[in-house]
Amino acid sequence: MPQNLFDSIIISDTSCLIALTQINQLGLLKKLYKTVVITPEIANELKDKKALPDWIKVKNVKNTELVKTINQHLDIGESSAIALANETRNSLLIIDDDKGRKYALGMGLLVTGTVGVLRQAYDRGFIESPEKAVSLINELKEKNASE
Repeated sequence: MPQNLFDSIIISDTSCLIALTQINQLGLLKKLYKTVVITPEIANELKDKKALPDWIKVKNVKNTELVKTINQHLDIGESSAIALANETRNSLLIIDDDKGRKYALGMGLLVTGTVGVLRQAYDRGFIESPEKAVSLINELKEKNASE
């Protein structure tokens, strides 16, 4: 496990990127981690690929057989993110789907979710107050419920 999460290679699934974009907080990822890595499959799941900021890097998974195996249980974005995290030392996987999180944890991967990202942003002072953090979490819930 990495000594410092902020020194980890951060790999994100689609859900976190979409959720933070919906509440106008995607920039928190850059403030927290500087660089976020996604797979081409995740880039394809995003509606506006051209809007990807330059600090989000796209990286191919080497072990495509692992992606196929995981894809029997999860969608392709989650499968590719988990496979990339599995082959990347010192990584933190941001994934929200419960089934995907359990699968990743079962493989021994370090995971967090979008709410975990907001918590880290609050802990590091990028969200100025507990009230603002709660407001953002409530906004996430509202946006998620409306989909």
